[in-house]
Amino acid sequence: MITQNELIHLKETARKIRHLIIDTTVKAGGAHVGGGLSMLDILVALYFKYMNIDPETPDNPDRDRFVLSKGHAAIGYIPTLAERGFFSKELLKTFNKFKSPFGMHPDSLKIKGCDASTGSLGHGLPQALGMALGAKIQGKSFRTYCIVGDGELHEGSNWEAAMTAAHYKTDNLTVFVDRNMQMIDGPVEKIMGIEPLADKWKAFGWDVKEIDGHDFSEIADAIEFAHGVKNKPVVIIARTVKGKGVDFMEDQTKWHYGAIDSEMQEKAHVSIDRM
Repeated sequence: MITQNELIHLKETARKIRHLIIDTTVKAGGAHVGGGLSMLDILVALYFKYMNIDPETPDNPDRDRFVLSKGHAAIGYIPTLAERGFFSKELLKTFNKFKSPFGMHPDSLKIKGCDASTGSLGHGLPQALGMALGAKIQGKSFRTYCIVGDGELHEGSNWEAAMTAAHYKTDNLTVFVDRNMQMIDGPVEKIMGIEPLADKWKAFGWDVKEIDGHDFSEIADAIEFAHGVKNKPVVIIARTVKGKGVDFMEDQTKWHYGAIDSEMQEKAHVSIDRM
C-alpha cells in the first residue's frame, strides 16, 4: 500500500526532477526532453518507493534492476539517479559534454546506478529479460523493471523477447510502455499503428494493466499488482503526455528532441510549479 504522505513525497520529488531536467537540457544545448518528461513519474515511483536499491552499494548482486530501453530519454533518467543520491547533482552540468559520464544515451560502464547501456531501440527489453532469467537461474529474488517507448514497439526484437518472457514464466519482470502517442516522426498511430496494444501483449502471454502514467496512485497499484502475479510477466501500459509538466511542450512531436533558451527555461519552470 502507498500512503498519502508517500504520494505527496513522490509528487514533490517528480516536480524537483522536472526542474532538473529543464536546467540540464539548457546546459547540454538540447536533449530528448519530451520523452524524458513523459516517463518521469514512473521512474520516480520505482526509484523512490518500490525498487530495492541502495546508492551506497550500487553493485549489490541482490538489488533490483532497471533498464531504460528508450535510452534516448536519458535526460529523464540521469537526473532521477542524481536525485536518488547515486552521484552529485553538480555533475548534471556536464551532461553530453566532452569527457562527461553522461552521453545522450546511458552508459552502464560510466554511470553509477545504471544497470544497462541502451539507445539502440528494441534492445532493452531483451536485456531486461536476460536479467530476469538470470535471477531465476540463480534462485535470487530481485525484480527487473524496464521502460519501453510506444514507438519503440515497432522493433520486432521486443516481440521476440515478449514471447520468450512468457514461455519462461518470468514473473519477476515488469515492463512499462511509455504510451505518450508520439515518436520522432509524428504520432505513433499515424506512422505505424500498434493498437490493439493490450490485446497484443495478452496474446503473447503477458498479464496487462492499463493506467494513467502520471497518477501515482495508479502507478503504485499497478506495481503492487505486478508483484502479486505468478508464472507470467506483467506489462503496464501507461498513458502519458509527451513533455508532461511543461505546457508549451505537452503532446508536441517537435519536442521529441529540442533545445531550450533562457526565456523558455523560465516559462518551463513556471509551468512545472503550476502542476
